[in-house]
Amino acid sequence: MTTFWIFIALVLIVSLIMIWVPHFRQQKLLQAEEAGVRKQTNLELFNERLSVLEKELQDNLLDQAEFDALKKELEISLLQDMKNKADDSLSAAKPKSLLWPSLMTVAVIALTGYFYQQLGAYEDIANPPQASNPHEGMSNEQIMAQRVQMMEAQVQQDPENSQAWFGLGHAYISASQYNHAIAAFDKVMELVGTHAELLGPKATAMYYQAGQKVTPEVQQLIEQSLALDPQDPSTLLLVGMDSFFNARYQEAIDAWQAILDSGRSDVDRTALMNAIQSAQMSMQSETGAMPNDDNHNPMKKPANAATTAKTVSVSVEVAPELADKVAQGDQIFIFARATQGPKVPLAATKISASELPATVTLDDSTSMGGDVKLSGAAEVEIIAVLSKHGSVKPQAGDIKGVVDAVKVGDTTTLTLNTLVQ
Repeated sequence: MTTFWIFIALVLIVSLIMIWVPHFRQQKLLQAEEAGVRKQTNLELFNERLSVLEKELQDNLLDQAEFDALKKELEISLLQDMKNKADDSLSAAKPKSLLWPSLMTVAVIALTGYFYQQLGAYEDIANPPQASNPHEGMSNEQIMAQRVQMMEAQVQQDPENSQAWFGLGHAYISASQYNHAIAAFDKVMELVGTHAELLGPKATAMYYQAGQKVTPEVQQLIEQSLALDPQDPSTLLLVGMDSFFNARYQEAIDAWQAILDSGRSDVDRTALMNAIQSAQMSMQSETGAMPNDDNHNPMKKPANAATTAKTVSVSVEVAPELADKVAQGDQIFIFARATQGPKVPLAATKISASELPATVTLDDSTSMGGDVKLSGAAEVEIIAVLSKHGSVKPQAGDIKGVVDAVKVGDTTTLTLNTLVQ
């Protein structure tokens, strides 16, 4: 910034020199020219009078003594006249007006300031746009890409930093770069050995890579991790989430409760309790006994504007052409996933087909647990599955509906309109 202002000052100084130097130079030239003209005039006058005296000498009108005396007097008069007139010229010469260069100076300075304010970065300097929020104006995807680049640079500078590799692995998961995430966790295990807290995240990356399925390889990692630490939170979170979405609610509750019982301080206990509560509600809804507590009722409307800003209200209905395929005992699973980053369920609930059409509210109270929550997303995808088999994963005969994108805080309508073949 100092260099920038020095450059501006130099440009102004050069501009002012171009205005004032010609002014003073022109003033001196005018004075010199006027003095030369006066000198030439006096010489011509002297020569003319001298010619007259010489002619009178030749015509014998003057003798030699008179001629010499008059000539000397003429020379003295010429010298005095030239000296006096030179002094008068210097004193009488009027300096050129300073008005014009002064106006030019003011105009240059004013125009410089005006164009800088209009076309330059004046506002950015006065109010740096990223002083309060370095990510202002960036999408979640851009923020995540920037975070990954920073962490990649960190591990390049220090390839033996296991903590940097561990953080990079989690960043890769958030950026849906599952292959890179798996490689990062393998690098950490190469540096520090095999531990449950590393096997769990690797299993999670492989789970999402496989389309949210527990493959034999994922199951092997889960068993290996729990053998090393039966209360590893990352592994139990994965087990609980997969169990929930396969309608094995008790298994999900057991997995999440085991994390709470471990007494660890590095987990989100509130989110875990909300997830357990959602699983208990789903278990109760299978028998048709929905809780009466309004705080747990997915039909309850948000209490105020602040809460509404962190919820999504979904009106669920079935397409008329598929209405005859809906049975009263069918269950409908509704969940929200982030439109950017990993396809992690942020919130979920369950209702009976007998309640259709119905409006449900997804918020942090219906969170699936973990670090990601609905309130932390800007936009989500809403998916609903009318299940005839009690599983959230669509199977033949189920009916599915999707809302591709809705902003958190808004309302939307989801129509069950796709028959799963």
